[in-house]
Amino acid sequence: MGINLNQPLADARYALKRPKPRRGKLAKSEDRAGYIFILPWLIGFFGITLLPLLFSLYGSFTNYDITSQMDFIGLANYERMFNNDPLFWKSLSNTIYYVLWMVPLTTIGSVLLALLLNERVAGMRFFRTIFYLPSVLSGVGVYFLWMQLLNPSTGLINTMLSWVGIAGPAWLTDPFWTKPAVIFMKMWAVGGGMLLYLASLQGVPPQLYEAARLDGASAFRRFRHITLPMISPVIFYDVVTSLIGGFQVFQEGYVMTEAGGGGPMHSLLFYNLQMWHKAFTVFDMGYAMAMAWILFVIVLILTILNLQLSKRWVHYEGGDA
Repeated sequence: MGINLNQPLADARYALKRPKPRRGKLAKSEDRAGYIFILPWLIGFFGITLLPLLFSLYGSFTNYDITSQMDFIGLANYERMFNNDPLFWKSLSNTIYYVLWMVPLTTIGSVLLALLLNERVAGMRFFRTIFYLPSVLSGVGVYFLWMQLLNPSTGLINTMLSWVGIAGPAWLTDPFWTKPAVIFMKMWAVGGGMLLYLASLQGVPPQLYEAARLDGASAFRRFRHITLPMISPVIFYDVVTSLIGGFQVFQEGYVMTEAGGGGPMHSLLFYNLQMWHKAFTVFDMGYAMAMAWILFVIVLILTILNLQLSKRWVHYEGGDA
């Protein structure tokens, strides 16, 4: 008996032409219930996020100062930003400097701290609490505390440096040291990232370390070939979120400088602080909206780049994601 080679094709055509079964009342009621449950999110997204986002996009092409109508001026805000505003480039360079140092230092610090706090020694819960505590303290209060600690004449940090014969710098009054001082302050609060890495480290199967020890692998090789790959998804998440948060730095420059002016020689004039001045000091709202969209594009490009590069170094237990 011969084989009909056209039969599979005929079955496929029949399946495509066959009418789809009607959805029952139960399935439709479940759909309605699902939409009702997500309705608060939909209202919030369209009313609080999407509409203001579209408004700011249009406003970036206008001359708008809140008190008058929006006058469409095309790309004039962007041309002024790139060609006639030196403080735009100054604020952007300050922010990039801060991000380039803050992200790797806080990531490395969080990983190393998590490795130390993952050891099984007496009193470890107490130390974990102590190191995590700074990440939950109020931001403005912490900034005032650090302004006292970084005082060049009476601050505790310079006082401790003088005990070992080192003349401490004028942290927040010297343009060379202002951004390192803020980054140093940020290192104090790596407990939040530490908690993520600590949870990730405790999820690494101990059998992998036992097998590596039997094979004679050193502690560094175990860290390099077992620990880092297993916690790489958390590192990736921390780097992306820290990068986005770093470009949104604002409070440090506003609180720790006189009247939010950006410090000596605008050394702490971060991008968001300059955008805030344009929006709420001189009420150049259209220009501030244009700055916001430039920041959005920068962060979006860097996030996409990180997503592409993650395929080379991020390891997932279930395979590629």
